[in-house]
Amino acid sequence: MSEEQATQFERGTDGPKVIMVGVDGSDTSLRAAAYAGGLARRQNALLAVVYVQPVMAAGAALGAPVAEVTDEIAEGLIAEIRDATERVKDIFTVRWEFHTFRGDPYNGLVTAADELKADAVIVGASEQAGHRIVGSVAVRLVKAGRWPVTVVP
Repeated sequence: MSEEQATQFERGTDGPKVIMVGVDGSDTSLRAAAYAGGLARRQNALLAVVYVQPVMAAGAALGAPVAEVTDEIAEGLIAEIRDATERVKDIFTVRWEFHTFRGDPYNGLVTAADELKADAVIVGASEQAGHRIVGSVAVRLVKAGRWPVTVVP
């Protein structure tokens, strides 16, 4: 490496290119989305918003319209994101995409992070008491050790 190359400053090569946030409509996931949106804006990164549609075999076996309900949740989340984006469009811009995956939340987020080549994963803290014993999705993502994971309270 020449002396000129060693002292030259590189622009725009550091920092995450894709920031992924998992959303499910809960308050903590929406706070995580807001945090991730700000981070993506500051880093000029793509914000990949991911909703994992749960597959409930028992509900489906009983004839419950599970897919319809989870599709409605996904549509509602997209509408919320579009509204938020519209409200702040004159202040700042965030490049974002919405993705849905099917499965359990942990495996769905792992698949999404791999497929989207996420540089960072943001999730909301679990609001379920049982997760203190079994382990939440957030804790399992951290333990996977494959991406930096931020858990938003």
